[in-house]
Amino acid sequence: MSIWWSLHLRREAASVPLARRLLLGTMETAGVDPDISFDLSVALGEACANAVEHGGHGDLPHEAEAYHVTAYLDGDRCRIEVSDSGPGFPAATVARRRPSLAESGRGLHLIAELADHVRFRNRPGRGAVVSFDKMLKWRDDSLLKVS
Repeated sequence: MSIWWSLHLRREAASVPLARRLLLGTMETAGVDPDISFDLSVALGEACANAVEHGGHGDLPHEAEAYHVTAYLDGDRCRIEVSDSGPGFPAATVARRRPSLAESGRGLHLIAELADHVRFRNRPGRGAVVSFDKMLKWRDDSLLKVS
């Protein structure tokens, strides 16, 4: 079984805990190990906070002042993607698999440390996307555990 959801959120600080709580609730209900859930929720919080802070232009219409979060729990993997309409990542961040602290803030570095795989990319003229995934571990009482 797989689960996916997508959110269209306003670039406001209050949207960050909303996205984290939805992810944590989904993973708890599915039976994902709490440590894995926590790691992914922290990474998601950092990605959302970056989208809120850097993900838009003040001169764009209201609709463009939003960001998007999509999460997929499929088999033994969770993949999360956060996209925004901002100026994008610095070229050095996009070129590397893991950003260095010298070229980015603590948030991008933390996402890279908490996930198994991370990708930072730019959509020219349309913003930035950070996607990351992690192998899931399941509680013994999980309804969705992969055999």
